[in-house]
Amino acid sequence: MSATETGLPAATRAEHCVVACAEAWRNAGEILASPMGTVPAIGARLAKLTFSPDLLLTDGEALLMADVPAIGSKPGAVEGWLPFRQHLALTATGRRHVMMGASQLDRYGNQNISCIGDWARPTRQLLGVRGAPVNTLNNPTSYWVPKHSARVFVERVDMVSGVGHDRAAAAGPAATRYHRLPGVITNLGVFDFETPDRTMRLRSLHPGVTVEQVTEATGFALTIPDEVPFTREPTEAELRLIREVIDPKGLREREVPA
Repeated sequence: MSATETGLPAATRAEHCVVACAEAWRNAGEILASPMGTVPAIGARLAKLTFSPDLLLTDGEALLMADVPAIGSKPGAVEGWLPFRQHLALTATGRRHVMMGASQLDRYGNQNISCIGDWARPTRQLLGVRGAPVNTLNNPTSYWVPKHSARVFVERVDMVSGVGHDRAAAAGPAATRYHRLPGVITNLGVFDFETPDRTMRLRSLHPGVTVEQVTEATGFALTIPDEVPFTREPTEAELRLIREVIDPKGLREREVPA
């Protein structure tokens, strides 16, 4: 039952984004969720409390949480210790689904978090490549972009950090064997790569967003289906969990303002 059917205040854009992120871990089984960002972190906890009870969550450092505390709170119970070396082992063996950010993404899902401009003389230094190549070639990697714009969604990334479909294919079977990019969630909609040439497709629009808004904010041609559904509404139970249990301080609204 949706919020409008129960008398609850209508779901905000941020709450639609939370649900879209949670869906990335639907029926994931006993794997580690690694959400990067406030909205993905709320989404992973929502998935754990609803349709993916076996999901493993950390406190953001080295503890596996046995409960699901509110964002910013310490766990009430701990079920394991996850040192960095073991975290890397989970990554390399595909037992993790990470949701990363992106400074740039192209139509094939190549991600840049390293620098802006020419590698020999960049205009901006960012995080660096970090673990993005290992992530994208060994475990499912989704992306969260809180502000969809043509500055992020570009024709060609300035530096490849996370590997997209075209580059994985060019590298051969060793690269494609475990390569999986389930999707991209932004403040405007949900996207995937379920096209013949493995380029980005609009999968759903968040309520209140138009196809024209998405295409204008994207620096390359998206695949647009004839009929684009809206991202599903949060249920009453999900809204109560988001608002009262997981994020009572409303931090989601700061990342995706109404």
